[in-house]
Amino acid sequence: MSNISVSVTIKATPEQVWQAYTTPQDIKQWNAASADWHTTAAQVDLRVGGAFSSRMEAKDGSHGFDFAGVYTEVVPSQRLAYRFGERQAQVDFVTQADSSVRVTVTFEPENVYPREQQQQGWQAILDNFARYVEAAA
Repeated sequence: MSNISVSVTIKATPEQVWQAYTTPQDIKQWNAASADWHTTAAQVDLRVGGAFSSRMEAKDGSHGFDFAGVYTEVVPSQRLAYRFGERQAQVDFVTQADSSVRVTVTFEPENVYPREQQQQGWQAILDNFARYVEAAA
């Protein structure tokens, strides 16, 4: 099964984008696909072999899960790659000519939910990330 990619362009500096993507306090502010979900805890050990996790929960308390993995590549302001379960993902941060940053997340889909649903969910989280960073920039 081929990978899925989602991307967004953010009007902020590469440093602002990187920090918001990799700092637990920031992650808790943007890491949700819709307004009825939130991230209640986040941990980041930002190094190759370092672990990360985010606790995502429905605001009504009906559902929740941990998104966790291990970093396999860390290039500040340029790329993050990680394993989560049996799957892999990478996040590329590319500075554009107008000084904005194009963030692209490429991930291996899982077999439970349809590809379109996975793509929409990951894109919604990335869109939320962009709004958060631009509001703070």
